[in-house]
Amino acid sequence: MSEAGYRISENVSLAGRNTFRVDAKAEMLADVHDPFALPALMSEPWLQFAPLLVLGEGSNVLLAGDVPGLTLSLTRARIAIIEDAADSALVAADAGVNWNDFVHWTLGHGLCGLENLALIPGTVGASPIQNIGAYGTEVGEFIDSVQAFDRETLRLREFEREDCRFAYRDSVFKRAPEQNVITEVRFRLPKARAVQTGYAGVAEELAAMGIDGAPTHRQLAEAISRLRSRKLPNPAVLGNAGSFFKNPIVDAAVADALKAKHSALPVFPGDSPATRKLSAGWLIDAAGWKGFRDGDAGVAPQHALVLVNHGHATGADLLRLAGRIAGSVQARFGVALEPEPRILGGRFQPIAPDQALA
Repeated sequence: MSEAGYRISENVSLAGRNTFRVDAKAEMLADVHDPFALPALMSEPWLQFAPLLVLGEGSNVLLAGDVPGLTLSLTRARIAIIEDAADSALVAADAGVNWNDFVHWTLGHGLCGLENLALIPGTVGASPIQNIGAYGTEVGEFIDSVQAFDRETLRLREFEREDCRFAYRDSVFKRAPEQNVITEVRFRLPKARAVQTGYAGVAEELAAMGIDGAPTHRQLAEAISRLRSRKLPNPAVLGNAGSFFKNPIVDAAVADALKAKHSALPVFPGDSPATRKLSAGWLIDAAGWKGFRDGDAGVAPQHALVLVNHGHATGADLLRLAGRIAGSVQARFGVALEPEPRILGGRFQPIAPDQALA
């Protein structure tokens, strides 16, 4: 069924719309190419209380079952500079813009700040939800405002940066995923900024590229892309959603005790002076999971933090593997792991090692 601004289809496979390449089905799928058509679409009586999944490129979701209700995809992909100041620019990008394309668009227009986030899969519309971050940078630092369709009022509304409540891999949008449909994100990007090269591996990659001294922002983006390509499997080749677990934040005393027992454990500052952030990848690797495979559900050999679909794993297969990994880390280190992707059609639950083979 096609209406002005959108097209609705029934019983659609989402295998090509999620980077795990899980073959779940959407009960109803709406491809929306005009966000101003959302009030008409969402005011349909049959959609008033239906479950809603907003799906970009499906790079941060695990479909552990079929998706009931409406799956919504925003396809418009426009970028524009709407305010050009001497030292910065305000850039508006539609939710459907590919994230990595957007990063390189900003660099091509003499703007910086997002280079450490190069090659992260997904769309611009997904970036505020997870407050995506990598190599010492989080996107929330550069977001000026977010435009979203409010499902309760059936109107578009503006979220100023403070309204978004950004935190580590978190935002107001993540806490209420069915209430707001992000349609546009506005970024305040500087024209000059010191490059951020302090994260582990970045300086070494730049040196391998033959770059002496301070790199340009474009060169840093290239170094980050090379690092990510080497460490993380390409979803087009091996289904995955990037890092599956968040780096756990624990009390400083807990981190100190673990560091005393495991000197190689990477420990970073937490979200307050009393907390520390641990490397989830190190914990999982130390528990013996890197390269593990059970049928077509597995862990990437390059990086223990990445769950992969070798071909025909179901979302339920991957979810159970995630539970086994979390249970193993909990039993060995006393640290709880939390998934990064949104899980639909199932519930994440750590599985104790003595139950994993039951």
